[in-house]
Amino acid sequence: MNKKRLLVIEDEISVAKQLQWGLGKEYEITIVSEAEEARPLLASDAFPLVTLDLGLPPYPDTPQQGFKLLEEISSLAPYTKVIVITGNAEEENAVQAIALGAADFCTKPIDLNILKIILSRTFRIYELEEANRQLQQQTSQGGSFCGMLAVSPGMGKLFERIRQVSETDYPVLIAGDSGTGKEMAARAIHSLSQRAQRPLVIINCGAIPENLLESELFGHEKGAFTGAAGRKIGKFEQADHGTIFLDEIGELPLALQVKILRFLQEHTVERLGGTKIITLDARIIAATNTNLKDAVKQGRFREDLFHRLNVVPLKIPSLKERSEDILLLAHHFLQEETHKLQRGQVILSPAAIAALTAYTWPGNVRELQNRICRALSTNTGRVIDPTDLGLEDATLEYEEQKLPTLKASRETAEINTIRRALAITGNNISQAARLLDTSRPTLHDLVKKHGIGV
Repeated sequence: MNKKRLLVIEDEISVAKQLQWGLGKEYEITIVSEAEEARPLLASDAFPLVTLDLGLPPYPDTPQQGFKLLEEISSLAPYTKVIVITGNAEEENAVQAIALGAADFCTKPIDLNILKIILSRTFRIYELEEANRQLQQQTSQGGSFCGMLAVSPGMGKLFERIRQVSETDYPVLIAGDSGTGKEMAARAIHSLSQRAQRPLVIINCGAIPENLLESELFGHEKGAFTGAAGRKIGKFEQADHGTIFLDEIGELPLALQVKILRFLQEHTVERLGGTKIITLDARIIAATNTNLKDAVKQGRFREDLFHRLNVVPLKIPSLKERSEDILLLAHHFLQEETHKLQRGQVILSPAAIAALTAYTWPGNVRELQNRICRALSTNTGRVIDPTDLGLEDATLEYEEQKLPTLKASRETAEINTIRRALAITGNNISQAARLLDTSRPTLHDLVKKHGIGV
């Protein structure tokens, strides 16, 4: 494995040699003795970690030069983590160094075992933050398909299916749990089709009262019923030459299912109270979060309509089935909402990242977005924790599920850990291997062994 790069800023030769000897197996160490030598190396952005002795020339007996350089590091190398080396009796200097941006401190005489722990922990934090930055960059530069964000293999297949479906005018039936993005998939199909410049009319069949639904869908003539003071053009007519999206199609009353079936067969509608047959050219996309096959068996949905709608079936994966996308989406929503709120950069803590990936997301993408909004409404700081997301019990809930065998537990833990690392790093094998403290070939073998899509 490649060694981690460490810049040691230390003017005492004996201490520098101690660090070179004690840390050389794990770290690729560069040693400088003065701030002037350190500045160009810091500006190169090549060092994740720095140890900084506060007592530097030309005033080695005071922390003056060390504090000055520490302040400069925030602009020279804003992502570099600094561990300050300070005297055993200089607690005040250590506290001031933390206030100036140091990640941690270690006192002299240096205990190498303690310093190794501090460096290892700090490097893990650096890796997580770097992965977060890359995911934010990926959110703004890629992983997007017609407004839908994903890097998971399942969603990649769905995107390709949508491209294919958009080239035809066949009816599409989109299935998926609430909050998975069925409407976004319908919008994508329409926007990629030859009808993109024509209307996309969206109808939520479960949100319109039954006594008004027929008029909303097909329109009515003046005097068709009490209160019908004039002619109303229905949603189907509004969608002529465009696309109709019938969301929650399973909520449609049986009487109206007959009229939808007629439209699919003959491409005609009649306004309520009218006698004129109106021929329309509109594509039907329907969506449901219920099992329509079961509804057919129970007599709640017409079998002939189901088969007419189900010409091209699409299934939107639940969020727990596309775990690789959780952090990508979380960062996207975080970036989007902070921009709306005109707030500065807000990041997810390592604990929040763990909670997000451990949670099962029954409300899917919509719930994820809502939890990010909740966190930003209660936390005015720069770091979001599991409590802000309402996920402080996520890990506990995850662990309290039915206990499998020890062998299955080991395999599940290994798979989940690998998936989490891949999710954090945007499916970057090299970075995930470093995060898991293993070699790239070993991780490749594990990915292949468990059939994890990358």
